[in-house]
This record gives sequence, structure tokens and C-alpha cells, in this order.
Amino acid sequence: MNDRPVNLIVSDDLERSRLSVFFRLLLVIPHLIWLSLWGVAAWVVVIVNWFATLFAGKSPASLHNFLAAYIRYAIHVAAFALLAAEPFPDFLGKPGYPVDVGIAPPQPQNRWKVGFRLVLAIPALLIAGALTAGTARTYGAASAYGLAGVAATFGWFAALARARMPRGLRDAVAYALSYSAQLDAYLFLLTDRYPDSDPLTALADVPSRPQDPIRLEVSDDLVRSRLTVFFRLLLAIPPLIWLTLWAIVAYVVAIANWFATLFGGRSPETLHGFLAAYVRYQNHVYAYLFLIGNPFPGFTGKPGSYPVEPLIEGPREQNRWKVFFRLFLAFPALLLSSTYSGLLGIVALLGWFSSLANGRMPRGLRNAGALALRYGAQANGYLLLLTDRYPYSGPTRMKPPVLEESQSPLTAPA
Repeated sequence: MNDRPVNLIVSDDLERSRLSVFFRLLLVIPHLIWLSLWGVAAWVVVIVNWFATLFAGKSPASLHNFLAAYIRYAIHVAAFALLAAEPFPDFLGKPGYPVDVGIAPPQPQNRWKVGFRLVLAIPALLIAGALTAGTARTYGAASAYGLAGVAATFGWFAALARARMPRGLRDAVAYALSYSAQLDAYLFLLTDRYPDSDPLTALADVPSRPQDPIRLEVSDDLVRSRLTVFFRLLLAIPPLIWLTLWAIVAYVVAIANWFATLFGGRSPETLHGFLAAYVRYQNHVYAYLFLIGNPFPGFTGKPGSYPVEPLIEGPREQNRWKVFFRLFLAFPALLLSSTYSGLLGIVALLGWFSSLANGRMPRGLRNAGALALRYGAQANGYLLLLTDRYPYSGPTRMKPPVLEESQSPLTAPA
């Protein structure tokens, strides 16, 4: 367990009532009304807390507890609305909800950080915009454009069909809510610990998922060359041109692979290998462009040649029905991937400034970007028929299974 002053606590069992799911937007209306009314009082308290913390160097316990309860209630409401939890929340923000927030007692804070809190929070607000289109407090129609909203939309259909929320979608929402809770606590002066965007620490139990046929291996050491960071967009132009030319050929190969897999029930080794190399190289280039990796990616997409790359297993038998309708089946994954791409862009922007200043990419930003790259690789691999395993939408550990010396990442078993 990490030592952050604000932690998301998830005890949800993924079971969902179809009736509750179907009417979820109606059921949440009373909470949205109460959350808005509570929010008016909360903002008054925030202003008072700002002055109190600025002069005393510490948030008064009474104000701290009031705002902590408000943030906790906002997370309960958002978790219920976004299908990350099932029970109808109470109206008091009491601890114990299946998606809850633990907030540490008041601690001494740096007065300079308190005085400039709104300015300091701007980068965190940009990340929150990609994750929740704001924060859990402002849940509404706009949230559908953030990662949490898109995941909840697809989760709505899945929960209606199966009476169960897919864990990947639930964890994607929980990751967004974890960051939202940290941001609100930072804005409300409950802590001066900056929000951590690392998906590997957002949840207490992040799965490794060694069974996924496309996984991400990260051996990057976070060190960045300031010179190459400054000129990264220019340096990335040759690989991007080569990737575009490769994509034209990959499009033709993908069509051939579709027919071959549809009739043979399995992607031919040569076509699979070519498309796997394309997905791998695409990941190399994007990792370089968005500062998730530091070395120049080269032009081959060779396995093991880059510190951030997908491990793609060899061909397996595939369901022909899934193959036939692959383009339609892949649409939700591609839409979610585009949402993750928004997060990746924010990570690159903030990472550019941080890497120029410190010569290092912050771990939280690197890992958030790696999550986006991993999901993108899985979505592309699914679309190109490298596997019929649907992309896993939540955070996963970035540790591949240990391979035997005679095995390559392309042919390693699940």
C-alpha cells in the first residue's frame, strides 16, 4: 500500500443489477442535486480554509473534515453514476462505500504552495480533463468525453447484457476517480502532495494479466536527454514518415490476413509476423514521440530493440464469427483508444516541460502514457487479427512473464 494522503479504496464485486443499471441516470439525479447544494457550501469553506491554511500552515481539523466528507461523497456519487459501484449511496459521504476514499488527517503545508495553489494545479487539471472531463464533483454530460465517461458508456451495455461490470472498464473508471479525488484534495488544501497520475499506484490491486497475448514491457529508466527532448517533434519526423509508408502496406496485408484468417481460422505466420512488427514499430515511434521512451526508435521494429514495446505472441486459433465482424467489434476498443490518446497527449505536453527542467520523465506521467500505449497496441492488434482476445481497458502491471532462453516474445505461451 502506498503512503499517499489520499487513496481510493475499491471493494466492489463487479456484480450489477440490470434494473439499477438501466435506470442509473435517473437514480443518480437526487444525488446530483444534493451534490450541487453541498458544493455551494463547500466552496465557501474552501475559501475560509485557504486563508486559515495560509496563515496557520495547516488546515483546521473542522474544515478539513467537512471538505473530506464532501470529496468522499462526490466520489461515491460518481462511482455510482459511472457504474464503478452498485449500491445506492447515502447522502452523508460516510466511509464504507465499495468505491471509497481515504483521506489522511491535516498535516503541515508549505505556505508558498498554499498561496499559489490554483496556478500549481493547472497541470493536474489538464490530466483530469482527459480522465474525467473535470473532476468527480462536476459529473454531468461533459464527463462522457473523458476516459471515465467512455468506459462507463461501454460498461452500461456490458452490465445490461451480463449483470456484471467488466473489471477492465471498472478499473479504468476507478483510475480516473482516484486522480479526481487527489486533485480535489489538493485544490481544497487538504494536502500539499501533488496528484499522482501513476495508474500502478492508483489502485491497490493492479492485475499482471500474463494471459494477454499482447502485453507491454517497460525497461525505461526515466532519464531523458534535454537536447533530444527539446527537438523531439523534429527528430520524430523521419520515423513518422516511415511509419506512414509502412501503414499503407500494412493496410493491404491486413485485408489479406482477414480473408486468410476467416477461411483458415488462424492468421498465417508470415502475415502475422509482418503485422506484429508494424504494431511493435508503431509503439516504438509513439513512445519516442510522446516521451514515454528516450532512445531513437530506428526503422525496423525489431523485438527487444526499444525500452517500451509490446510483446506479441504468435498466431492462435480464432473464432471465425469474431473474425468476420472484427471491424464492428473493434469499434468500442478504438473509441476508448482514442480517449487514451488524449491522455497520452497531455502526458507528453507536461512531460516535455518536466524533462527539460529535470532531465527525467516523472514516473507517474511515464506510466500513464505507457497505459495508453499498451491499450492502443492491444486495440490495433485486435483490429489487425493478431488475436481475438479483446483489449483490457484497465491498468495492468508492466512486467512480462519470464521467457525461456529458446523463446522469443513473438512465440511465448500465454
